[in-house]
Amino acid sequence: MQTSQRFVSRLTRHTLALVLAGGRGSRLHDLTKWRAKPAVPFGGKFRIIDFPLSNCINSGIGQVGVITQYKSHSLIRHIQRGWGFLRGEMGEFVELLPAQQRIETSWYEGTANAVLQNLDIIKSHNPEYVLILAGDHVYKMDYGTMLAAHVEREADITVGCIEVPLDEASAFGVMAVDKNLRITEFKEKPDNPQAMPGQPDKALASMGIYVFSTRVLFDELLRDQLRDSASSHDFGKDIIPTVIERLRVCAFPFRDPVKHKPAYWRDVGTIDSLWLANLELIDISPELNLYDSRWPIWTYQEQLPPAKFVFDDENRRGTAVDSMVAGGCIVSGALVRHSLLFSQVRVHSYSTIEDSVIYPDVDIGRNCHIKKAVIDRGCKIPAGTRIGFDHESDRRRFHVSPKGVVLITPEMLGQDYPHGL
Repeated sequence: MQTSQRFVSRLTRHTLALVLAGGRGSRLHDLTKWRAKPAVPFGGKFRIIDFPLSNCINSGIGQVGVITQYKSHSLIRHIQRGWGFLRGEMGEFVELLPAQQRIETSWYEGTANAVLQNLDIIKSHNPEYVLILAGDHVYKMDYGTMLAAHVEREADITVGCIEVPLDEASAFGVMAVDKNLRITEFKEKPDNPQAMPGQPDKALASMGIYVFSTRVLFDELLRDQLRDSASSHDFGKDIIPTVIERLRVCAFPFRDPVKHKPAYWRDVGTIDSLWLANLELIDISPELNLYDSRWPIWTYQEQLPPAKFVFDDENRRGTAVDSMVAGGCIVSGALVRHSLLFSQVRVHSYSTIEDSVIYPDVDIGRNCHIKKAVIDRGCKIPAGTRIGFDHESDRRRFHVSPKGVVLITPEMLGQDYPHGL
């Protein structure tokens, strides 16, 4: 689809993006005990929410609202610190929209209800289009092309979609489309998902991204509100399936414009998927390129010294191989292999770290051996600890995922959580 930059920039200037960032993320177990899923650290220095927010800024969408609810303190703090660089006098902002009971005496009750309860704020910005985004997925996407497709197809609603393996599709909203990409059927988390024509092992799944023409959004939110107990007030479960016959609802397949295949998109909603998505970044040519200066991922940055590797004795050499190590880390006479270390991690002598994701401010004592683990922020691992070698022993102290990833949090070690999770 060929569209001029001027056409797309006009559309993005008149679009308000709403990032739904209030989810519990219960499948991440103790990682979301004290933080919302969008606030979970990812990629060595970022948080999950930095990806949809960066996509907005890089796409030319400078008006963004972040809808928060569940244990949002660290999320709000991160956005206040890292996303205050937009110029309000130029009409740009990242605005926090916590549950306030603005029009109802209840908290947010579903994704559609979360938007409904901020309807007066949306009206005050007077957008032509409203872009609804999930705050808990990792990907890089130019939303301008999706807006352009929405306008050119004269759609009322456009749903971002991606191909997923059929055996995983029951975790998503699954759709069927005609030759013009108009959605003919939409089922949220079906038990028996429908395969794509000609691709029996693939299904077309919703990314939780929606473009609404503003008037349509208002009408459908109010219509859904009148259904009361007959609706769970969710876009995927209630609104999209009920409007397909009445409105023009189109799919927007998210594809890599260079490689002409489904683009990178990860739902990091489980310990296994979060662990894997982090370690994928270590690959020689990862699908998600964090070193792409043309599409930077913005975040709050602490002022930290470079990572340091010390000691060069035969059995005590500070080394990191096939790994990513963030600023402020010190690897002191230890070996880090195929792992990702966030900022200010300390690894002491004679320890080995392998196939692991280590969150900020973790201190790993001497003679520790850690394999296939996710260690939460602020943990202090006692000297001589072994993790990932005996799952029966690990389960008595920690959480072990279905694929054998060991999750360790400060509480599991009898320690206090650090300030600013």
